[in-house]
Amino acid sequence: MLSETKKYEERSRAFAVRVIRLVRTFPTTPDGSTVARQLVRAATGVAGNYRACYWSRSRSEFAARLSIAVEEADESVLWLQVTVESDLKTGSVVEFLLEEARQLRAIFSAALRTTRRSLAADEDRASTARRRHDR
Repeated sequence: MLSETKKYEERSRAFAVRVIRLVRTFPTTPDGSTVARQLVRAATGVAGNYRACYWSRSRSEFAARLSIAVEEADESVLWLQVTVESDLKTGSVVEFLLEEARQLRAIFSAALRTTRRSLAADEDRASTARRRHDR
C-alpha cells in the first residue's frame, strides 16, 4: 500500500500531466495562450511543491512548501474556472480537473492546518520550558 505522501505525490503529478494534455487543445489565440500558460504553471506548481515537501528539513519548511502547494491548487481552480467561463474549453475533462484541483486544495489545506497546529503546540511547549528554566 502506498503511503499517504506518495499517494498524493502521484495524484498531484497526474493532475499536472492531465492539465498539460488539456491545454494542448486550447486555441492558439492570445487569450488561449495566456490561460494555458498560467494554468500549466499553477498545476505543475501543485505537483512540484507537494513533492518538495518530502525533502523538507524541518516541519517549518514543510509547512512553507505545503502552503505554496495550497496556493497553486487554488490558482489552478481559478484558471480552470476561467477556462470554462470564457468558453476556451468545457466538458467532462475540464470538470474533472476542476474537481481534482478543489480536492487537492482541500486535502493540502487540511494537512497545512494540522502542521501549523503542531508547530504552534511545539512553540508553546518550548516557551513554557524557557519560562520554567528562567525562574
